[in-house]
Amino acid sequence: MIIVHHLNNSRSQRILWLLEELGLDYEIKKYQRDAKTMLAPPELRAVHPLGKSPVITDGEHTVAESGAIIEYLIERYGKGRFIPAAGTPEKLLYTYFLHYAEGSAMTPLLMKLVFDKVATSPMPFFAKPIAKGIAGKVKSSYIMPQIVQHLAYLESELGKRTWFAGEEFTGADVQVSFVLEAAAARGGLGAQYPKLDAFLKRIHARPAYQRGLERGGPYELIK
Repeated sequence: MIIVHHLNNSRSQRILWLLEELGLDYEIKKYQRDAKTMLAPPELRAVHPLGKSPVITDGEHTVAESGAIIEYLIERYGKGRFIPAAGTPEKLLYTYFLHYAEGSAMTPLLMKLVFDKVATSPMPFFAKPIAKGIAGKVKSSYIMPQIVQHLAYLESELGKRTWFAGEEFTGADVQVSFVLEAAAARGGLGAQYPKLDAFLKRIHARPAYQRGLERGGPYELIK
C-alpha cells in the first residue's frame, strides 16, 4: 500500500492529486506545520532524514522529492498514461518541466516568502526600518523581476500547446501546478497571464483534483 506523508499546505497535495488521476489505492499520514515557524514537524525525519514533504512509502521503497515521486508513480503504475512516448519532442518537454518547476521557477517564489517574513518578523524597533529596507530592495531589484520573467515564460509556453508537454495532460502539469498556485497566492499571478489562469481553472475542475483535496484537507494556496 502506498502511504503519502502529507504536510498541510505543501507540495504533497499534488501527489494526492496524481494518485487520484492514476486511480490508485493509498493511505495518508497527515502532519501539521508548526504554527509559528511554518516548518514541518520533526516526526517527518523518521520517514526521511531531511524531514520534508512530500515523501511516499511503497512497500520497501521510500521516495522523496515531488519530481522523483511523480516519475516513480507514473513509470510504475501509469501503464503508459500521463507520460509522452519515449523519443518524442513531447517527452523532452515532459522531462524539462519536471525539473524546471522546482529547479528554476520555485526559487524566486521561495525567496519572496522568506523576504516577506524578514520584513514582518518581530525585531527591535531600531532594526525594523533597516530590515524592511533591505527586504524591499532585494524584492524589487531581483525577486519580483525574476518571478515576472518566469510567469511570462510559462504564459508563452501555454500559447504554443494545450498542456506544458503537448496536447495531452501529463505528470509535467502536476509538477508545474504548485508553482502556479504559489504564484497566484503570493507571487503576482493575475489577469495579465490569462493562459496560466485558465490552466489553473482547468486543473482545479478535474474530478481527480477535487478528490485529492477532499482526502488531503484544507489547502490554503488555492483560496
